Amino acid sequence: MAPIGEAQRRAESELWREFENARPRILGALLDAVAHGLRVLDRVQLDRLPRMADFALWATACETAFWPAGTFARAYAANRRAAIESIVEADPVAACVRAIMVDRTMWTGSAADLLRLCAESARDDDISSGIGWARSPRVLAGRLRRAQTFLRTLGIEIVFSREGRAGTRIITMRKAFGDTVGTVSTVRANGAGQPQAGTG
Repeated sequence: MAPIGEAQRRAESELWREFENARPRILGALLDAVAHGLRVLDRVQLDRLPRMADFALWATACETAFWPAGTFARAYAANRRAAIESIVEADPVAACVRAIMVDRTMWTGSAADLLRLCAESARDDDISSGIGWARSPRVLAGRLRRAQTFLRTLGIEIVFSREGRAGTRIITMRKAFGDTVGTVSTVRANGAGQPQAGTG
């Protein structure tokens, strides 16, 4: 949060006094939003249901009491993307895969091939810790499976398969185009004065 300047500081008792004065209006606004949400909930449609789907539907129904349609979807997508970005940045395997896929639309190879490529990327980026996070192809493949969901959200699809008579394990990484985090919300209009479509 932004720092509070000396001129804006006040005692807690004053803050609570102002809150108590504002509380009836806050409650009234929340009840207005709930009434509005109940009125339009059955007309809300999302192109894709995100996690916590019921929450997303309810928030989308209520949002147009105060904001343009699509405001919630944009904020939700931005928060989710920021959280996933933090997870990927903190995971060396996910970060390595993301770096590898920057200039590619597809990569195919074994876990050993990927381990070598990650080692080369680590040297190129002058990462002193090297590839201590994955000392074997098997460990790398396991870590990659755990990062799969987050990478998919950022547009990198990972598929594990077997090829040939020997059943060689192959990893295919493919760039998926399009925003997989955002959703598009629509409120069907059943009469004049109803909210219209919005995008997230």
